[in-house]
Amino acid sequence: MRFLLYNIRYGAGIGPRFHFPLPYLGYLKHTNKNLTKIVQFVKSLNPDVVGLVEVDAGSFRSGKHNQAEAIARALSHSYVYRSKYSQRSVARRMPVLGKQCNAILTRHEIKAQRFHYLRHGVKRLVIETELEDATIFLVHLSLKFRHRQYQLHDLYSLVKDAEKPLIVAGDFNVLWGDRELQLFLAATGLKNANDKGQPSHPSRRPRRQLDFILHSPSIQSSGFRILPVRFSDHAPLVCDFRVCGEKIACQELCDAEAVPQPGYGLMEESS
Repeated sequence: MRFLLYNIRYGAGIGPRFHFPLPYLGYLKHTNKNLTKIVQFVKSLNPDVVGLVEVDAGSFRSGKHNQAEAIARALSHSYVYRSKYSQRSVARRMPVLGKQCNAILTRHEIKAQRFHYLRHGVKRLVIETELEDATIFLVHLSLKFRHRQYQLHDLYSLVKDAEKPLIVAGDFNVLWGDRELQLFLAATGLKNANDKGQPSHPSRRPRRQLDFILHSPSIQSSGFRILPVRFSDHAPLVCDFRVCGEKIACQELCDAEAVPQPGYGLMEESS
């Protein structure tokens, strides 16, 4: 299976025009042109599962179109999405902000889906999607260190009793470095697919590891890469993996199989 994790920044793009004529004004500009490039890029990778962070579910900037639905339609995938903000959040009732979501897309049958909201921070959503052989949790954690630590505690409570192998992925915003996740990884037993600590942010010249694909030991990664594309301020992460009952047998299968490299396509920077 191929898992793609991508914080697409609502399709708003990057570059000098993003901040013209005012800083961050790009968040309010129409995004359909850049989204078309993102759709073509994602389609070129032929992923089995896609975790999308920062998706517009239908505000004026996306022309009232749901970006998760547009990408899912191009891939012939099923999808689930939800607002990043809890029902009681003021952001949920505001223009544009109320349409800011995260989403999971997959070509596999979705056995169950659940939406959890952590107790702290503004961005609180955790999407839980159960597939036949694995359960996927998609997160986008707070920018505040104290809130992130509380959120990681709540996230541990959500994943610790999972019966199937796990993938916990998303934008963790660990601005102090991956050491912020040491206790969480030790408590859950999850492994970081990015074992070399490659940075993914900012995409123009990555220097920080903010995006993570964490997985159970019974999920064997047979290839991980961060792709040099600039449709968002985050670079996309791709992990090829196999879910196995027996670790040794799984490793033998992964070693015996050549892993195809994805076609990058559309490498230009969006303006």
